[in-house]
Amino acid sequence: MSDVTLRKQGSVVVLTLQNPDKLNTLTLPMLEALEGHLTAIERDTSVRCVLVTGTGDRAFCCGADIAAWGHLTPAEFARHWVRDGHRIFDRLARLSQPTIAVLNGHAFGGGLELACACDIRVMAPQATLALPEAHVGIVQGWSGTQRAVRLFPEPVVKEMALFGRRIPAARAASFGFIAEVADNYMERATEIAEALTGLSPRATEVSKYMIHAATGEDRAAMVEALGSAAVAGSADRQEGVAAFLDKRQPRFSGQ
Repeated sequence: MSDVTLRKQGSVVVLTLQNPDKLNTLTLPMLEALEGHLTAIERDTSVRCVLVTGTGDRAFCCGADIAAWGHLTPAEFARHWVRDGHRIFDRLARLSQPTIAVLNGHAFGGGLELACACDIRVMAPQATLALPEAHVGIVQGWSGTQRAVRLFPEPVVKEMALFGRRIPAARAASFGFIAEVADNYMERATEIAEALTGLSPRATEVSKYMIHAATGEDRAAMVEALGSAAVAGSADRQEGVAAFLDKRQPRFSGQ
């Protein structure tokens, strides 16, 4: 049965796509499981980093399971499959904790879009990247033409989406999409994640917000999150809450 499992190793969480018979392609239950895990992770202040990977060594994720969406009407496909998947991938991209996609194998279509939603990527040498949607008469629906264009050179996205070309690991690393190519990809990703224990959790979280505000990743929410965080630590905020609870006029100090 396909699933997304969560395993916690100290302060690091590993999310694993488990649909190996279909190259870890995504189904609706898998998307729903991923969303549930992300909600729980966001609320767990003991989590410092999240790794996302797939089962086996053939595929990280080869997109969406055609059997899961092939029967949908155009309206159902657009309203639910595409929009729901987009929402869940956005949830991953905007997670407070740093995230690493561990590409144990090929990342095609929705799988590449999933990798794009993570902060950095570690990749197995034999893995490749592709956007093959045109082979089945569809286009990228989970930010393959939006978020990916901020991470790849535009001509490379066109190579994949328009010409169906695969990008090998070494080339993906050459333009910065991949942080490291390693045979021991999970070990290296774990070492990178565990290095966060020596850094300030709040500083890394706020840095991520600022970078996302600069790159356009939900800029409005990131700006408001930064402003709200600054105000939340003020004496005025404490006084305002206290005055509300005491049913009196607040005496703000500007501090």
